[in-house]
Order: sequence, then structure tokens, then C-alpha cells
Amino acid sequence: MKIKLALLGLLVSGISFAQKDITGTITAEIITKSELNYALHVPRNPKAKKPLIVFLHGSGERGSDIEKVKVHGPFKYLKNNELDSYVLAPQCPENEYWNAEVLYKLIQKIQKENNIDSDRIYLTGLSMGAWGAWNLAFAHPELFAALVPIAGFVDRVPMMENCKIKDIPTRIFHGLVDDVVDVNYSIAIYKKLKTCSKDIQLTIFDDANHDSWSRVYDNKEIYDWMMKQHKQ
Repeated sequence: MKIKLALLGLLVSGISFAQKDITGTITAEIITKSELNYALHVPRNPKAKKPLIVFLHGSGERGSDIEKVKVHGPFKYLKNNELDSYVLAPQCPENEYWNAEVLYKLIQKIQKENNIDSDRIYLTGLSMGAWGAWNLAFAHPELFAALVPIAGFVDRVPMMENCKIKDIPTRIFHGLVDDVVDVNYSIAIYKKLKTCSKDIQLTIFDDANHDSWSRVYDNKEIYDWMMKQHKQ
């Protein structure tokens, strides 16, 4: 019995197991559902084509209370002023961040349902909204005629693909003593864009902390500038 086992062991050890690589393909469809509340300001005489301002709020306005999106930005300005433009302010759900593709779908919906001038769509945002604006502009640079990010973090992709938005006139704002989002993010992306952008400016407010947006959005000047821009 011992001899037979020994012989079997010899036979097994003599077998060569060849290695092989396997390649394959998988096709998967992943479906995710997202829901965004939004506020839309409709200008007078909507029968005529009008521009669209897309405003992305900061992290403090996330949730389900749509009135929060009117605390800062263009909707705050509209309380005492008039804009001959549609103004779209989506609301990011609680504990989430801006998703560029969901925002893109929303803008497409607003375009289909309203008389929007497709050559005059402007994108702006503050803090987390500025981060979202950077990402959305880089995801769909063909869509926007102007970009105004304020006090925003900038991801690695925009830093690496800076010239992708070279045709979008851009105005960047930040506070020098911002202790929430370092001003160097805006400085770094400005330097990157400066190498190829056709129209870009960076404004740093020496006395501003994180809220560098109030003086921008409360001023008629930024809206006048946006309204003059047409897609290249």
C-alpha cells in the first residue's frame, strides 16, 4: 500500500500544469436616479429669447428648503433689482455634492421648456458651488458663454486640462484671507488658464475672508458683464 502511494505521488508530480491568461469583456448598465429641486426666475417678455444664468450655491444651502438657494447670489440680487434673464438655481441634496451630469440634464430640461438663448448661458457659483461650476464647465465647455467661480476649490482635472475652457470668458474671485478655501486654488488655476485663455481675470479682495461673493453678486457690474458675453 505504501509503494502504490509513492508511485502515485511520482506520477502526479510529473504532470506539468501550464499557466494561461484569460481575457474577457463585461457589459454592464448602471442606472442611478438623482433628484434636484430648483428655483427658476422667468424674465419679463419670455416670448423673446433670453439668456440663462446658472447659479450653484455653497454647502450651507444644501437640503430640501428651496428658499435657501435665494439667500446668496443672483436671487438675492433679484429681491431689489431686475435681470432680463432666466436665473436657474438648483439645490444640492443634503450630504451630497454637485454632480456635473445631473446639472447638465437639468440645464437641457430648462432649455427645452423655455425660450433660452443657447449662445448666452452663464455659469457661476460660490464655495462648493464654485467647485461645481469648475467641474461642470470642464465637463461641458461647449455649453457656456461665461464662467464666474467665487471662493472655490479646484480639482486636479481642471488643473490638468486647463485649456479645455480657453474659449469661455472667465472671472475668478477670492478673498485673500479665506480660511475655508485657500486662495491659492484660484491663483493656481488662474496661472494655468492664463497660458491659453482668451479672456480671463482674477480678482483677490485683500480684506475678504470666505465670503468674497456678496460684493460680487450684490453689484450690477457682474451681471452687465455676463449679459455682454456670447458663446464663441
